[in-house]
Amino acid sequence: MKRVAVEFSYDGTDFFGYQKQNDVRTVQGELEKALERIFKVEVPTYAAGRTDTGVHANGQVAAFDCPLDRLTEDDIRNAINANLPRDIYIKKAWFAPENFNPRYEAKRRIYHYFILNSQSNDIFLRRYTWWFPYKLDIEAMRQAASYLVGEHDFTAFSKRGEDDTNPIRTITALRIVRLRKDLILIRVEGISYLRGMVRSLVANLIKVGTNQWKPERMLEVLESKDRSKSAGLAPAHGLFLYKVLF
Repeated sequence: MKRVAVEFSYDGTDFFGYQKQNDVRTVQGELEKALERIFKVEVPTYAAGRTDTGVHANGQVAAFDCPLDRLTEDDIRNAINANLPRDIYIKKAWFAPENFNPRYEAKRRIYHYFILNSQSNDIFLRRYTWWFPYKLDIEAMRQAASYLVGEHDFTAFSKRGEDDTNPIRTITALRIVRLRKDLILIRVEGISYLRGMVRSLVANLIKVGTNQWKPERMLEVLESKDRSKSAGLAPAHGLFLYKVLF
């Protein structure tokens, strides 16, 4: 059997996260249902990351073993798309090395978070942006973000109950860009993340952007390693797994 990798996007609105669970709709669950319909056997998949409930993806990557060697990459892509629901779409498929596992071989994961920063909401963006109608100081947010780049203990920026034994993570880049007058992008690049980490970073940056916190407060929260010092989590629907690099 050939190992196949697929890059795909999904609208996370109607999913209970990526990881397969019993009795609820998940992205992995729908992907594996489609593969089972095609190949008539269960086909386990291995993904680059597990997104939370309501989080979207533009460039998630998963791998699986294809039971039919005669299929081409385009055959596989087209067959999966024909069996997936409308809120998941396979962008491309390719043959990967025998033991390729996106989770362990990813060199960088890039997340995008979108903030609609306007006094009026846009109902057509409500699923994909955090509507925040208050003025934000972008320069202060950038100063605060500079404290987060590099290798740190990010315990203060993880969800409560995090069971990861190693809270050390590396942020290689963190950019805050005003794409247009009313739309802000927070782009986070790193190797891996703690659960809820990106949404927590965004929530804390917003505290700085509204001038409730000085930029230096970000360093204090980081060094505290105390989740109670953090500003909580930004809404899930503004977050996208944008790209996985290998």
